[in-house]
Formats: sequence, C-alpha cells, structure tokens
Amino acid sequence: MVIATSYPFLGIFGTMLLVFAWIIYLWIAITVLIDVFRREDLSGWGKAGWTIVVIVLEWLGVLIYLIINHSGMSERRTAHERAAQAQFDDYVRTAAGSGGAASEIEKANQLLDSGVIDQSEFDAIKTKALA
Repeated sequence: MVIATSYPFLGIFGTMLLVFAWIIYLWIAITVLIDVFRREDLSGWGKAGWTIVVIVLEWLGVLIYLIINHSGMSERRTAHERAAQAQFDDYVRTAAGSGGAASEIEKANQLLDSGVIDQSEFDAIKTKALA
C-alpha cells in the first residue's frame, strides 16, 4: 500500500512554525493586555490606546509595549504576587484560628485555675469546644 501526499514535508514544517508563532503571539499579547489592564498609573484612554496598538499592529505593537514597559511589567507582576501571597498568608492565619478545641479548653482551664470561672462554666466551655 502506497500513501501519497501532495503536502510536502517543508510545507508541514512551515505550517507548524506559523501555528507556533501564532500561539506565542497570543500568549505574549494576553500577557501584555493583562499588564495593561492591571496598571493603575494608566488612564482609561491609555489602556484603550495600548489595546488598539496591540491588536492592530500585532507583533509590532506587542514588541513596542515590551520595549517601553519591560521593567515596569516585572515590578508590577512581583508586587501582585507578593500581595496575593500576603493575602493567602493572612487567610491561613485566620483560618487556623486559635488552635482549635484543645486551645479553648486550655484557656478555660487557665481561667478555672485563676478563679475567674467556676467548674460549671469550665464544663460548659469544654462541652462547647468538643461539640
């Protein structure tokens, strides 16, 4: 069985290069547009202008933005990641709370030992903590 094709190897290779170039362009353009819309120092008109430049001029627009704003992009991304990490850390601290039931019982026991609460109040706190 002989399988023939009218699409030569170099044609396949060229098509693959074009597809990968298109994927890379989309990836970079989306990254640039994310950076444009996250910027707080840019007005709405500035954001619209950069969006038009990136979409209309395609590769040239993306390259112009990267050349002009290369250091600012990394600084903004780093600041955004630090803020997200700090928010996550705060959430973990609040979710971890005071240490759970054992911690509440220990605090109640300290209050009982110091005479602030009596045995019935301690038992109520212990029952509530274990429930």
